[in-house]
Amino acid sequence: MQMKEILERLLAGEFTVAEAQRALEANQVEQVDDLARLDPGRMARKGVPEVILASGKTPELCARLALRLVETSGVALVSRVTESHDIALRAAAGGLEFEVFGSGRRLRRGPAPEPSTGAIGVLAAGTSDVDVAEEARMVAESMDVRVLRAYDVGISAVHRLAEPLAAMVRADIDAVVVVAGMEGALPTLVGGLVAVPVVAVPTSTGYGAGGRGLAALLAMLQTCSPGVTVVNIDNGIGAGAAAALVALRVARVRSEPSLTARG
Repeated sequence: MQMKEILERLLAGEFTVAEAQRALEANQVEQVDDLARLDPGRMARKGVPEVILASGKTPELCARLALRLVETSGVALVSRVTESHDIALRAAAGGLEFEVFGSGRRLRRGPAPEPSTGAIGVLAAGTSDVDVAEEARMVAESMDVRVLRAYDVGISAVHRLAEPLAAMVRADIDAVVVVAGMEGALPTLVGGLVAVPVVAVPTSTGYGAGGRGLAALLAMLQTCSPGVTVVNIDNGIGAGAAAALVALRVARVRSEPSLTARG
């Protein structure tokens, strides 16, 4: 929808001021030279924030894009950050809040509010999977969703899973992200134990033929546990967004019972 149409609908009484503001925010595109078109209105339009992928970008460009995103939306999320990217982002951040989520970074004006809407769980099979799990947490918390997490709970010592998973169930989580490499079995196990959607994330952790995440991906796609959905290898960003959207929808239904009545 173009700005002219939004303003015309506002004048015609078809939009309230708040609705027109949301529509304008959702249509905003921020041009950075001829290199990038940032989407700072994505959060207003979709409920999922814009995320800058550091891979393939120079540290200097990554920092420029992050600062521009903070200027226009108040927050910038960056994924797949290397040491050189981290140095450039820290130097550019100045007085901004700078937070680390595994290989993800969040820059924002002022401290982040405590997430308050809905809840999800994030599980990582091994410590080598934590970077991906933390990027999922970064996105979900930036969507105002509370995250309960437990790491190094893979099936090689399956008794480690019982207590944290029980705590998540008691907390009434709305979805759970399960991150695993190697043979990728943890999401199938979790999917057989919980009554909420499971978003499975294969990681590129593994040896030989199973390396780079292919074995984990195929195992998760072949799961026998209903209710398990699989994202691409190392895609913690997508998994966190999907699980958080479920939690936000559940929270909305709980706060507006009329939605349930309408079906």
